[in-house]
Amino acid sequence: MSDQHQQRPRANPDAPVTNIVTYVPKKGKEAELLALVKKHEPALRKVGLVTSEPFQLWRAYDIRKQREQFIEQFVWKDGKSSDVAHQTPEVMAVWEPMGPVLEELTICEVEPL
Repeated sequence: MSDQHQQRPRANPDAPVTNIVTYVPKKGKEAELLALVKKHEPALRKVGLVTSEPFQLWRAYDIRKQREQFIEQFVWKDGKSSDVAHQTPEVMAVWEPMGPVLEELTICEVEPL
């Protein structure tokens, strides 16, 4: 998760941003990835980059691709927080070890309709 991404334009860059992240582990790396994902919330909270809204974490099974994945929902405190996270050692200590155990990663910013 260490790759920076391009920020999308926002009407209010100071508003919270809800993310849903899908982590697909490499075969045999499920437990290792889950242990890292469980460290994500404490790391982001420690450096104050997320709102007080509780993180949600699910184990999911893709019935078409026949593989396990983990889905996490959380809320950045604003539109700049994810960029700050990429420069924060506490967060990078969680994100960098994810690379070798990830098959696929999807990060979606979501908003209610």
